[in-house]
Amino acid sequence: MPLTVLSVAYPFAPVGPDAVGGAEQVLAALDAALIAAGHRSIVIAAAGSQVAGELMALPPIGGLLDDDAVARGRRAAADQITAVLRSRRIDLVHLHGVDFDHYRPAGPPNNPPVVATLHLPLAWYAEAALMPRPGTHLVCVSASQRATRPDLAGRLAVIENGVAVDRFAPGRRRCGYALMLARICPEKGVHLALDAARRADMPLLIAGETFPYTAHRRYFDEEVRPRLDARRRFLGPVGFARKRRLLAAARCLLVPSLAPETSSLVAREALAAGTPVVGFATGALAEAIDEGITGFLVDDDAAMADAIRRCDALDRAACRVVAERRFALATMTDAYLSLYRRLAGIEAQPGAAA
Repeated sequence: MPLTVLSVAYPFAPVGPDAVGGAEQVLAALDAALIAAGHRSIVIAAAGSQVAGELMALPPIGGLLDDDAVARGRRAAADQITAVLRSRRIDLVHLHGVDFDHYRPAGPPNNPPVVATLHLPLAWYAEAALMPRPGTHLVCVSASQRATRPDLAGRLAVIENGVAVDRFAPGRRRCGYALMLARICPEKGVHLALDAARRADMPLLIAGETFPYTAHRRYFDEEVRPRLDARRRFLGPVGFARKRRLLAAARCLLVPSLAPETSSLVAREALAAGTPVVGFATGALAEAIDEGITGFLVDDDAAMADAIRRCDALDRAACRVVAERRFALATMTDAYLSLYRRLAGIEAQPGAAA
């Protein structure tokens, strides 16, 4: 029996395979998996999103994302959810935004069950969002993320993020540059990657997007732009094809996050491309990197500089093998589809679509 799943993105970030944010990439993968398995997928997301199912686009929010703009975006999401639930038979609602508690619908008995995936550090969510609520099921993306709230561990499931390993491949030629792929904001530590690359006397390419938050733009102007030069360059946002080429040719990927990484999709993509990862030993990154085999875990930019120099000694094939064994996209999508069926009260039949 096919399911109809309503997925709701963070209202201000477009969804799609080329999305900058991990939450948006995961939502896009689940949307595609639902359609491939013969289910129905409806996605509420920002205008410009690319989905396999049916897109219910939220109106664009122009200018800076100040408090008023954020409030308008959240109201639009809440209104769209209400409209869909009134007009369609929905088996399950899946929320992905850090602010999901602002537009989370009531669950059973009058509405379908709700799943909320917690893509970001648990401390970033409103406490009310994490408290028990009938019909709402919370999912963490790593064991280390769940471990930050042992008081809630019994109510938090874990489904690790996967990546499309088969869409990446190790490059035939390495170009010698270090690479960083991330949103441009203080917690991603872009300035530390620049400092480390300069210490190591290595070129660095930075690809990512600066979202229209005042603090993010100030960070770029005050901490990132002054550190750029002819060998340390900012590329801006890149699509999937270019990201794949950049990863395949890089000496290493840098992940100098100052906030605990809950998963780091880009680190998993780098390993799929046979590229080792150098990152700070925070959160789930320590679960993903095998020290001295697929990369190095460090404590500061000086140690990161030393690790960049040592990456050429690592076996690229070993990186790829780890990605194939541990980070396959199908493992993640199968786990979510199984959860959807269970919560909707539909058991998979032998020979039926997953």
